[in-house]
Amino acid sequence: MTQSSIDLPGLPTLTWTGAPSSASVDPDRGGLVMTAAAGTDWINHAQTGVRNASASALGFTADGDFALSAQVTVAFGSTFDAGALCLFSSQESWAKLCLERSPQGQAMAVSVVTNGGYSDDCNSAVVDGDSVYLRVSRSGRAYAFHSSTDGQQWNFVRLFRLTARAGHVKVGFLAQTPLGEACTATFSEIQLTDRAPADLRDGS
Repeated sequence: MTQSSIDLPGLPTLTWTGAPSSASVDPDRGGLVMTAAAGTDWINHAQTGVRNASASALGFTADGDFALSAQVTVAFGSTFDAGALCLFSSQESWAKLCLERSPQGQAMAVSVVTNGGYSDDCNSAVVDGDSVYLRVSRSGRAYAFHSSTDGQQWNFVRLFRLTARAGHVKVGFLAQTPLGEACTATFSEIQLTDRAPADLRDGS
């Protein structure tokens, strides 16, 4: 279902970063279901120079420090299918933390950061199954990515800055399928707080 905006409990109204895509509220799990169309992705490829900004995310502008987390479940079908938490200011300034299917067929936590040019793309931990908890947070001018198997003990993935000013960055949710016909990602147990973890590396 294509809607211009989505309302979820505990979050500001979610709006699209680009053209509206397929998204709905999951009545059973109280979360968000997004289905990516064929060929959709966010990447400014460092090796080939190819830029694909065909995916559209649902998000809101966050002021000050925050932490947004969710359990992300992906119906994998093709390589690079993913559900992600993301940050977006422009096609030149964005980042995403994905549960993504690797070329080896593994589910992995994958982070991508783009600042003014090409994407810095890094695979992290292998995930057992099709679901993982992901978290994006902001502390001052820095952003952090974490993953977790249970939503309690968090593993540090990445710390970085974006060139965009904080008030110009949306945080939210993304589904992609660069090589597939469609990919559905479900975001449940969504939580938003107005503070970042005190220590990014101690598992809190």
